[in-house]
Amino acid sequence: MQITAVREVAGPWSLATCRAFWEGFTPAALTDQGDDLRTTFLVDADWTRAEVTVRQDGATARLTLTGDGDLEAAAGQTARFLALDVDATGWPAVGERDPVVGAVQRRFPGLRPCGFHSPYEAAVWAVLSQRIRITQAAHLRTGLIEAHGDRGALPDPARLRVLDLDLPGRKAEYLRAVAEAALDGVLDGARLRELGAEAAVEQVRQVKGLGPFAAELVVVRGANHPDAVPHHEARLRAVVAELYGPGTTLEQLEPQWRPFRTWAAFHLRASAG
Repeated sequence: MQITAVREVAGPWSLATCRAFWEGFTPAALTDQGDDLRTTFLVDADWTRAEVTVRQDGATARLTLTGDGDLEAAAGQTARFLALDVDATGWPAVGERDPVVGAVQRRFPGLRPCGFHSPYEAAVWAVLSQRIRITQAAHLRTGLIEAHGDRGALPDPARLRVLDLDLPGRKAEYLRAVAEAALDGVLDGARLRELGAEAAVEQVRQVKGLGPFAAELVVVRGANHPDAVPHHEARLRAVVAELYGPGTTLEQLEPQWRPFRTWAAFHLRASAG
């Protein structure tokens, strides 16, 4: 089954800029991209596999989706993980208030937060990447998809929950907890977006194996919450100190970033590579 969904995007957006960023995003990098953006993912409404091709025509996004499940839900999820559902007409004003952010906006015109397809996918990555190098975690993720996934997508939570995985430490146990949470609706992307960022992080922290850093990752990069800040990300704090000067804190900058705190933090991290 296939559908095409058309979305009007409010505010700056460049598919080419977003695609270039995502191609270098090690946790879930895109491959074999042309002018369009193509990716495969699990639809968190029914845990079926979907493929999407995204094309840009000015301020219009055309999403062509193929799959056997709820493709309308898949279209909404695509808009969420590409931040196309966010009215960003006020985003340039953040760069006017904060010259550092403004410089990054000019460097990456039309960039919107993107990367993980869902909170479930972000939570799986958070577990796999604990206490090991990012390249090792990427290898584990690839192996999980190849051995147990569905043609490029992660195994669905019902399957992940019963897998007997040979992984370092308590990763297998924590992945089962993530699967249970996904099946119980705790990692539902739409619901986490509706919650305030702090409440969403607290909800995710109830999942075994997901500490403060991981919970923020799930909300900020998995649910793609537009107005949240990963306070436990040491690399972001290092970037802030480098760009704004020693002694500058995230907490001092947050007021001028609202209601796009996620976007500002994402751009600063992108500027650091």
